[in-house]
Amino acid sequence: MPLIRTIQIEPETRLGVWKITETEDFFRQQVNISPAIHHPHKRLQHFAGRYLLVTLFPEFPVHGIMVTNSRKPVLACNSYHFSISHCGDYAAAIVSTKAAVGIDIEEVKPKIERVSHKFLGPAERSFIDPAHELVHKTICWSAKEAMFKWYGQGSVDFKENMRLHPFVYQQAGFITADFNKEDTNTRLYLQYIMENDLCLAWTHPA
Repeated sequence: MPLIRTIQIEPETRLGVWKITETEDFFRQQVNISPAIHHPHKRLQHFAGRYLLVTLFPEFPVHGIMVTNSRKPVLACNSYHFSISHCGDYAAAIVSTKAAVGIDIEEVKPKIERVSHKFLGPAERSFIDPAHELVHKTICWSAKEAMFKWYGQGSVDFKENMRLHPFVYQQAGFITADFNKEDTNTRLYLQYIMENDLCLAWTHPA
């Protein structure tokens, strides 16, 4: 079954993860996307993400999605807040009728280590578990990606504008974080799950 996980976070908020095994024609019967997406697999990922929105909330007005200048997909009516992420053959989405949300799905790959100095400050690097360094840093990266999508305005310095509070590495857990920019100073609460070298991280609606 393509829908491999759903989580009812609260009555107004749900998330899901979809394993993409279908062809593009399967999704075209239900949703549509911008013809500007030419790469076949990226287009398939986008189809799956939008299909997941209506799977989580069948009344979701998926045809009303538009993309802002910061490349964030939104609904002009703001009846639903949502975030979508893609990784390989997976799509993840979170939908809330309550408040802004963000989600990210990420594979554990060595490139995370190579760029970790760009998104982790000294205080954050100090709590990384040396026995699970790459996975722990992947969780941090995924959490900050989810925060970035929650914000949705672009122009964010992952090291300077986002700070993760110390958390112990484990397969699933919670993270407290601060998002600080001139237009907002917000404490965020996130949750994550590690499974089969995939990290799923999401923000809890305020």
